[in-house]
Amino acid sequence: MDKELIIKSSANEVEIALLEGSKLVEIHRQKTNNTSTVGDVFLGSIKKLMPGLNAAFMDVGHRKDAFLHYTDLGPQIKSLIKYTNAVINGSYNNPLLENFKLEPDNPKTGKIDQVFDKNTHVIVQVLKEPISTKGPCLSCELTLPGRFVVLTPFSEIVAVSKKIGSSEERKRLKVLVESIKPKNFGVIVRTAAEGKKVVDLHNDIKELEEKWKSMFEQLRKTKTPNKILSEIDKTNSILRDILNDNFNRIVTDDKDLYNGIKEYLQSIAPEKVKILQFYKGNRHLFDQFDINRQIKASFGKTSTMSSGAYVIIEHTEAMHVIDVNSGPKMVKRDQEEAAISVNLEAGEEIARQLRLRDIGGLIIIDFIDMRTSENKVSLYNKMKDFMSNDRAQHTILPLSKFGLMQITRQRTRPEVNIDTREVCPTCQGTGKVNPTILVIDNILRDIVFILQSRPTTKLSLVTNPFVKAYIKEGFPSLQMKWLWKYKKWINISENDNYHFFEYTFFDEAKDEIRLS
Repeated sequence: MDKELIIKSSANEVEIALLEGSKLVEIHRQKTNNTSTVGDVFLGSIKKLMPGLNAAFMDVGHRKDAFLHYTDLGPQIKSLIKYTNAVINGSYNNPLLENFKLEPDNPKTGKIDQVFDKNTHVIVQVLKEPISTKGPCLSCELTLPGRFVVLTPFSEIVAVSKKIGSSEERKRLKVLVESIKPKNFGVIVRTAAEGKKVVDLHNDIKELEEKWKSMFEQLRKTKTPNKILSEIDKTNSILRDILNDNFNRIVTDDKDLYNGIKEYLQSIAPEKVKILQFYKGNRHLFDQFDINRQIKASFGKTSTMSSGAYVIIEHTEAMHVIDVNSGPKMVKRDQEEAAISVNLEAGEEIARQLRLRDIGGLIIIDFIDMRTSENKVSLYNKMKDFMSNDRAQHTILPLSKFGLMQITRQRTRPEVNIDTREVCPTCQGTGKVNPTILVIDNILRDIVFILQSRPTTKLSLVTNPFVKAYIKEGFPSLQMKWLWKYKKWINISENDNYHFFEYTFFDEAKDEIRLS
């Protein structure tokens, strides 16, 4: 599947849209003055121990104290504390770890006050962004991600991504990495390393070693809670994590971003520089790639699919609930066949919505009831396929006896929630309506349905005067485009009493065509 990265820049914000098969699957927004992202490494100081929670609150220089739970300490926490103090007081001067003596592993079950005292200094990494009233969530299991490998200090373990299916390739990569990795550093081999030569892996490890040396130098200079290593910016981190052979275009409208991305691509994948394009068109970049329309169509409470089926997404404090409905325009067929068809279409859309909105936590999906166990298993397996491209960690459970599917998905930052409503032209802002562009989508979907179910019907459409003007405006107008596409002329008339989203279809006998 083709992948495109569209990057729009403004004075205060960079917006990044990821398209798969021309369909929007991820949207990221980064403030230009953003100072804290997941992956940043800090020197932290224990501010308050909470034995009841088995956790600690830490000062990392953020306005809110950060949260560190015992389960996020990792087995190498004793080595990490020892290393932090040794570098700060100057007793350890080697940038790498070949001369560092590791401490015994910390037990998985223990108490936070057995590990830390108040004001203890330790290196920590941001695991989750601040959300609502909560500060950042931290981890002491440090990771330095590269394009092909992830470096993990104070460990000797070499692990290979389970997404690499070939056992021979997994064995080859493990042997290669074990021969080139630095002492006292573990390595996780990423899926992107499949088929790569030793020189590619070696160069990636060397770049990560330089990051560690930079962190070492910063740690020697600071004595108070402060950032000691910054994750690369959002654009380059996305490129690092998802760039593969299926990526066929990267487009940006900002010259500085273009030059920065070009330099980054030359360092990690010179053969991919040719897919980078600088957009010079007069039209808005997100309009050119149909992104704005997809945003408006995707971020409401209801998401409608091409068949007329739709999903309703509700949010509560504890979980997210998604209801699947067949809609009024489903073609009549066997009930079981219709149910599995709608559920599969909805499953694909739900997987896209989870990525697009970056929904995390517990998600409950109420699919349309199915009788046969074969269809239930098929839906479960397909849902795993639909979410296979999701980079967030997730777990999918089979359908329960109540027909509910449970999904847990990693939450690393606040959910993306874009307000797509527009000021109502009738009441001038005292109320709000959905985006006006969506009425055309609804009309077009109904036209397709009517022509499929009644192909010989002569169609007439009655709409609000503004909508009629929009359909007939320009050359070629929408009305003419419909004629060329469907080989059917649709008469358009107006009714002053119709509101913006009201429209009616009539046949040649002037009888209303009811769709529900």
